[in-house]
Amino acid sequence: MRLIVTGGAGFIGSAVVRLAIARGHEVINIDKLTYAACLDNVAEAAKSANYTFIEADICDADAMAAAFETHQPDAIMHLAAESHVDRSIDGPGAFIQTNVIGTFTLLQAARAYWEARGKPDSFRFHHISTDEVFGSLGPTGQFTEDTPYDPRSPYSASKASSDHLVRAWHETYGLPVVLTNCSNNYGPYHFPEKLVPVVILNALAGKPLPIYGKGDNVRDWLYVEDHADALLKVLAIGAVGRSYNIGGENERTNLELVTTLCEILDDLRPAPAPSGEAAEHKTNSYKNLITYVADRPGHDARYAIDPTRMNEELGWHPSVTVEEGLRKTVQWYLDNEDWWRALQNRDGVGTRLGTGTNKG
Repeated sequence: MRLIVTGGAGFIGSAVVRLAIARGHEVINIDKLTYAACLDNVAEAAKSANYTFIEADICDADAMAAAFETHQPDAIMHLAAESHVDRSIDGPGAFIQTNVIGTFTLLQAARAYWEARGKPDSFRFHHISTDEVFGSLGPTGQFTEDTPYDPRSPYSASKASSDHLVRAWHETYGLPVVLTNCSNNYGPYHFPEKLVPVVILNALAGKPLPIYGKGDNVRDWLYVEDHADALLKVLAIGAVGRSYNIGGENERTNLELVTTLCEILDDLRPAPAPSGEAAEHKTNSYKNLITYVADRPGHDARYAIDPTRMNEELGWHPSVTVEEGLRKTVQWYLDNEDWWRALQNRDGVGTRLGTGTNKG
């Protein structure tokens, strides 16, 4: 297939690009190259004759129309988004612009392209979203594809808005769409502002490992390469107009996750011996760096995905447990210091965001 992938220089988007190229697809990667994008993420894919890169903003209607007309894709996989909850608290405007206006612009470009070619049944607009649109769960229960939307942050509200737009373009104009809502991703090439890379890199630097509140917020963790595999599966055989929840089937509290990362680091890169007056009472572990900080405003308590539809309709299951995936992730960061060191001076890295004090 010939695929347009938006946001293909980002974390999840680059995983999709790498896997799609490896499987023989043609990929046109459209990315604005904002702070979280990195072309090194797709350096190997870029060596392929099947890869094309376009630096453009998805809000630019002319550029999007030109991309469709020039490259004649069989499908578009829309991953370009502002995605960090803390940043959305401090600066919601960028999230509305990219996630809502950008999705609208892409839908219009895709619709015009599809209609001009006689509305082929084979075309797909695949919209990639998040489980955060469903809000917050209590101690029990899971999100299904029929769970009512209840977004709680500017980020999740903007993604919920984009989901509604995609469904409306399908119902109103007949555009062939599929939608996916995923749980928390982690893995290689994860920009160092999210929990997993922050913990790994802070630990290596001997800095505090910040945990919001009591660390009892629960997330379902999905290895990014498993997610990319699931997305290509939905694109290939998912039913038009249908949505699919993609989860890792790996629920952990934030404290459990950080503790696991510390144990893996203790094994792969042992921490320096503790020093000072109380050294004799401390174990030589990165767990000593765990620090509890003020919670994020409106922090959702728990996310959990029911993967039945993906399992039964599409035959997809995650391939790694969270312990296996985290070990692979830690090893990747240990082996790729040049990649993450080059990002240390980018906007917001190493800074506490999402306190609600910024009115941007």
